[in-house]
Amino acid sequence: MQRRSFLKKATVGAGVAALGAPALAQSLPTLNWRLVSSFPKSLDTLYGTPEVFANSLRKATDGKFNVKVFAAGEVVPALQVLDAVQNGTVECGHTASYYYLGKNSAFIFDTAAPFGMTARQQSAWMLHGNGMKLMRELYASYNIVNFLGGQTGTQMGGWFRKEIKSPEDLKGLKFRIAGFAGQVLAKLGVVPQQLPAGEIYSALEKGTIDAAEFVGPYDDEKLGLAKVAKNYYYPAFWEGAAGLSFLVNKKQWDSLPPSYQAAWEAACFEAHTDMCAKYDALNPPALQRLLQNGAVLRKFNTSIMDACFKASQETYAEESAKNPQFKKIFDDYRVFRNMEAQWFGVAEQAFAQYSFAKKL
Repeated sequence: MQRRSFLKKATVGAGVAALGAPALAQSLPTLNWRLVSSFPKSLDTLYGTPEVFANSLRKATDGKFNVKVFAAGEVVPALQVLDAVQNGTVECGHTASYYYLGKNSAFIFDTAAPFGMTARQQSAWMLHGNGMKLMRELYASYNIVNFLGGQTGTQMGGWFRKEIKSPEDLKGLKFRIAGFAGQVLAKLGVVPQQLPAGEIYSALEKGTIDAAEFVGPYDDEKLGLAKVAKNYYYPAFWEGAAGLSFLVNKKQWDSLPPSYQAAWEAACFEAHTDMCAKYDALNPPALQRLLQNGAVLRKFNTSIMDACFKASQETYAEESAKNPQFKKIFDDYRVFRNMEAQWFGVAEQAFAQYSFAKKL
């Protein structure tokens, strides 16, 4: 009897839901938002992530909530996405928040911190640690609500015209490098240059810069960096992970119906997961192609890594002393990172060091 009663109620409930769904959909507004990206259309991993998001959002709302994606430079320059969202020029954007280091150095923790966490660890901090709470507090002062917007995974150290054999070789090097890492490397004599993706190749080709890093094999191949610098270094100590973010103007976010907010967050999760999976699938064959076409794979030696680690610790201390928001976030980030490192050292690294040295 109880089972029949349950089935009867469930059937009636389903019928009500079916009848109510069209009426509910009709009551929701049709919205057309603009999203500005920091990346060119040629980078289908980065520019493509907000397209994955927009498609998911449109489907989830029966075509009533539409977001049109604009590449870097179409509406605003690549490095002015945060400003455009903050000021309400557009409703939303997709960017790497460490581009806005000049506004507040604490923005690095939304993207990448030198000798920090891997992609999985950073997502864990954001979703199940205090990461999202702390970053939301920071963004609130800029009239913005932030959401996870993708992960590149650990990046490459970049393309260099000459070999880098010791910390001395870094002195005077004009290096395209974004974010906090530029400050770290400046302590070793590097002259950091922050350039958007679309300007890197020409700067390296003309000799305006001596070296450049971007993401990894797939994107670097698309940018053609191997054509003008053959030495391909790894790893990027400054980007054990690099998180991208969707930024939404707070007034616009608060105006959304709850169902649209839920659909938005679900679409963000889909895009966030898709980006990292895409990079993991596309980087291995891209690296093979680069090596076959003359790129020379080189590893930063221990003396260079040690010097960079020391410089990063000094820079963290300096920023913590002068920026209370930076210190608050870094103190939490550091504790979480060190705990993650202990656990990953037990299982993940032990497995990888042995297993990945073999071929199945």
